[in-house]
Amino acid sequence: MEPWFGEEEAEAVGVYMRSGGWLTEFKITQKFEKNIADFTGARHCIVTNNGTISLTLAAVACGIKSGDEVIVPCYSQIASPNSVKMIGAVPVFCDVERDTLCLDIEQVEKRIGPKTRAVMLVAANGRYPKVGIAAFETLARDRGLVLIEDSAQALGSYFPDGRHMGTAAAVGSFSFSVPKIISTGQGGCLITNDDDLAERLRRLKDFGRRSGGIDVHDDIGWNFKFTDIQAAIGIEQMKKLNWRLARKKEIYQHYRHRLSGNSRVQFFNQDIDFCPPWFVDVLVDEREGLATYLMDKGIGTRVMYPPIHRQKAYGLAESHPVSEKIGIEGLWLPSASQLQDEQIDRICSAINAYYSQRAPSH
Repeated sequence: MEPWFGEEEAEAVGVYMRSGGWLTEFKITQKFEKNIADFTGARHCIVTNNGTISLTLAAVACGIKSGDEVIVPCYSQIASPNSVKMIGAVPVFCDVERDTLCLDIEQVEKRIGPKTRAVMLVAANGRYPKVGIAAFETLARDRGLVLIEDSAQALGSYFPDGRHMGTAAAVGSFSFSVPKIISTGQGGCLITNDDDLAERLRRLKDFGRRSGGIDVHDDIGWNFKFTDIQAAIGIEQMKKLNWRLARKKEIYQHYRHRLSGNSRVQFFNQDIDFCPPWFVDVLVDEREGLATYLMDKGIGTRVMYPPIHRQKAYGLAESHPVSEKIGIEGLWLPSASQLQDEQIDRICSAINAYYSQRAPSH
């Protein structure tokens, strides 16, 4: 992945810098928030300085406290558990579905205990769980849990019932960091249809102020605000989003077609009618050998997230077989929106050539 900024973003920043604005978030940020809310169909959008903080704020606003347990997938970017660890809550790791890499609801039910307060459902590459979102909504309601959607990779992805991802839970979180489909360098946001929750989120990210610019504080809060410069970039990025979503589908379909005869490259279940794949994520045989071979030909790849419980930061003696398999075989292929079909052809030809020279290892 690589960011894609153009003259439009440069001009928007220049216009803003010449306007006499104070740089901190104000009217341009409000316009960006409205763009996101309108696109997702949410009543409220609250932007923050990054997507990890968005998740932390979501947890705090939903009443999660130190010592509470939050169920999170073992396959995710480490920001997911770290976001609640930051406030002293305890991430409880749970394995994911083999086909979607979203939380396995049967495993979730086994992990619910007396201290469980929330479930964080991560949309892996914009995918939804095989059991459907309604099953998680019902589980949360029946067990008295908060459902939080980590939709960092899901802007432009929908559930089959037509709702945009992030709108089914109490609150949904998105990221605008560099690898995302639109980027403001750093940044994130939260969407919700709950008026009271939206108000709490706005206070919490602004020192807990009763209202902006007034130093009266009803809550303990922090400075997690955005800037109008970032918002100016984000507004221009949003104008390009629909094209990028369509192109991501084309890129994915081209890869699948060119690699369809290669049994040593396995794709996940991606419903591209509803979920444009931002990344081309696959399971591959001999991952390190393939990655080295491709790099020698000037083709970069990246290993998928290793299982979080096995990372030194957590170091837990647990078993999560699907997440562990991804840690051994998962690979991201080149996925930038800028990719041309001819480049994809060259990548796939190289992958097929690598395996044609080697017998299966198992």
